[in-house]
Amino acid sequence: MHAADKKGEILRKRFCWAVRNVLLTAVVLASADFGASQNDSYQVVHGWPELPEGFAFGQVSGVGVDAHNHVFVFHRGDRPVMMFDGATGKLLTSWGDGMFGSAHGLTVDQHNNIWLTDTREHLVFKFTHDGEQLMVLGKKGVPGQGPDHFNGPTDIAVAPNGVFYVSDGYGNNRVAKFGPDGRFLLEWGRKGMGSGEFDLPHGIALDGQGKVYVADRSNSRVQIFDGDGKFLFEWKSEGLGKPWNIEIGRDGYAYVVDGGDVVDSCRPCRQWAVRLDLRGRILDKWGSFGSYDGQFYWAHDIAVAPDGTVYVGDVYLGMRVQKFLRKAR
Repeated sequence: MHAADKKGEILRKRFCWAVRNVLLTAVVLASADFGASQNDSYQVVHGWPELPEGFAFGQVSGVGVDAHNHVFVFHRGDRPVMMFDGATGKLLTSWGDGMFGSAHGLTVDQHNNIWLTDTREHLVFKFTHDGEQLMVLGKKGVPGQGPDHFNGPTDIAVAPNGVFYVSDGYGNNRVAKFGPDGRFLLEWGRKGMGSGEFDLPHGIALDGQGKVYVADRSNSRVQIFDGDGKFLFEWKSEGLGKPWNIEIGRDGYAYVVDGGDVVDSCRPCRQWAVRLDLRGRILDKWGSFGSYDGQFYWAHDIAVAPDGTVYVGDVYLGMRVQKFLRKAR
């Protein structure tokens, strides 16, 4: 299939799914009151970002913002790493064609380096802001345990001193800690429901005191540890739902997305983003299931810019990233 035909087919399929989702959303909204749990404190920015003519995102698995208000999007399609101007939505650059098996997590560290995970190839990458590879960990295409293997790694969190943590989620259900040079330091976790156990650790973040926050997706909770893996406490509530990812903003608040349950009968049940204080109290909640602006279809990752702007990326049929501004009060 020629490139133009391929793009046309992608756009046609997305249009068909969008129509289907609009109809499904209308049915859901007719029978459920989403507004009762949402405080509508964030508003979507329509038309952000500006995509090249004829281009469509694949599944957007990762999103992050650097110190220059550049928004990085990691998606499962052509030009897998894309950098946009946060203010205008203009595409600034893209890179990574042919490098990844299945795009997943994206993190921007304090030096504006880009960290990525590949769940199919079981790899963790570190790149410069412009796409020069600095480090790769894991054995390509070889899942495993131990200090030099991953099994479906999902996300990365990087401390100011360069130490970093990997949520090695789909296969190993652990968190692995590494030195700035990539030297393995320690790990914790196994599959289970107890404190310090995981059922798909899908996102990971650090606060200013070095505490480690893990979005323990299939256990419907966030677990919090010290930097050496000692369990401290957890957040679990109906309002929090099933955390798919988490970020600690520079404002000292936690931001979490709930992508819902991965079953046909419950896709509309929950799709929202929340802002919490670091005691786990929900301060804001916004979003619902659907394909309209401001709604989510498998919200997969969340990022917070230095100015408090929030970005959310959707995988599966969502295949987009949306920008949200906090409403003036």
